[in-house]
Amino acid sequence: MSTQTSVRTYGLYINGEWREKSQTDDVLNKYTQEVSAKTAAAEKQDVIDAVDSAKKALKIPFSPYDRYSVLIKAAATLRARQDELGEVLAKEVGKPLAECKGEVGRAALTLEVSAEEAKRIHGEGVPVEAAPGSEKRQAFTRRFPIGVVAAITPFNVPLNLVCHKIGPAIAAGNSVVLKPAEVTPVSAIILTEIMEEAGLPAGRLNLVTGEGATVGEWLISNQDVNMFTFTGSPRVGQYIREKAGLRNVSLELGNNSATIVHSDADVETAATLAAQKSFNNAGQVCISVQRVYVHEDIYERFLAKMKEVTESLVLGDPMDEATDIGPMIAEREAIRVENWVNEAIEQGATIESGGKRDGVFYQPTILSNVNDDMKVCRQEVFGPVVAVSTYRSEDDVIARVNDSEYGLQAGLFTNDLAFTLKAINEVHVGGLIINDTSGYRVDHMPYGGVKKSGTGKEGPRYAIEEMTEEKIVVFNG
Repeated sequence: MSTQTSVRTYGLYINGEWREKSQTDDVLNKYTQEVSAKTAAAEKQDVIDAVDSAKKALKIPFSPYDRYSVLIKAAATLRARQDELGEVLAKEVGKPLAECKGEVGRAALTLEVSAEEAKRIHGEGVPVEAAPGSEKRQAFTRRFPIGVVAAITPFNVPLNLVCHKIGPAIAAGNSVVLKPAEVTPVSAIILTEIMEEAGLPAGRLNLVTGEGATVGEWLISNQDVNMFTFTGSPRVGQYIREKAGLRNVSLELGNNSATIVHSDADVETAATLAAQKSFNNAGQVCISVQRVYVHEDIYERFLAKMKEVTESLVLGDPMDEATDIGPMIAEREAIRVENWVNEAIEQGATIESGGKRDGVFYQPTILSNVNDDMKVCRQEVFGPVVAVSTYRSEDDVIARVNDSEYGLQAGLFTNDLAFTLKAINEVHVGGLIINDTSGYRVDHMPYGGVKKSGTGKEGPRYAIEEMTEEKIVVFNG
């Protein structure tokens, strides 16, 4: 690796070696908009070499305990370098520093849980002897690595979501070709260095950087890739699934997360949490609250409290401890959000808070008087905008939550057990969070959606099931 005028240039990592390239891409500090790093632009042969290296590495023994040891060491290093990596994330993503340090801690935990799961991969006995004519037979199942896993990761949580893919993949005995988001690749590159230092065998993790459309296409067209795990837009996810054919695909896609606040809810708590979880990472989180349905009996109180909390949030430099909300990932995204909000206003929505853009910043914005067909309700905003509306009946609000192409997670604030059970049975999502918003997640829980929110689950134990193949063995005694 080399340094150019204090801006570090990062290479590709293929078969245990760092590979420099003459063509590079700029990585911007999202707050200052200055170049903070440069990364190698992979060519097609680099991707071919990375996949070939990953495939060959599978032939070299790598025991479950050795996988555990590597992942545990890497987790410990992440914790030891939490402050440093937090600053890297704050610069390349634009999230507040405290939130970034929290991501580093979560990433370490994700690797730690993956390490433990490496020692727990197991099969089960199958009573084939219960079938007539098979009385002398016995059977059991075992799980085997799926092979080469291509991991394509997003910009918004670029360290922890990488760990959610490479941690379980390595724990399961696979090898990985990692393609991080081109706008936030530095934390993934440093993680790759950490994995190398932890003793990961050459070829078990390969890293290729560059434009997603080209590098992703080269990965998809390479038939030696056995599985794709992708977090990103539904459009790209659908494309990967169509091109992957019979190969395994795990997709974590979009959402327009809804949270219901029932008449018996603790209004102060619900409104405070809704405000916090609508705008963290400038709303650029798959489970950020986007739609809030508040029972008409408590709507005015709820809205007043949510506005109070929202208007207390500080926009600014992510490195400043006083900052609650940093810039969006790019000015074009802030402009897109601005256009969506303006369109909603033209269609009759009211701005309760925010509604203004300043370059790459967009103010945390609450909209009322919305209808469910507005773009800010129907599609995924992926920005600091939340739409608040009222409901009267339980059946009505459940129908409105379900009236979406997405179904990742939803929240429900209530102490009404009957309504809770009804929602559990009828709200069509991958996760329902009771007395909290849709934005709750811990890293060892099963996490994934239905409909256009994707297929498959994250969470190390559950991802390992996706990344292994089950084989039955039958003895004739």
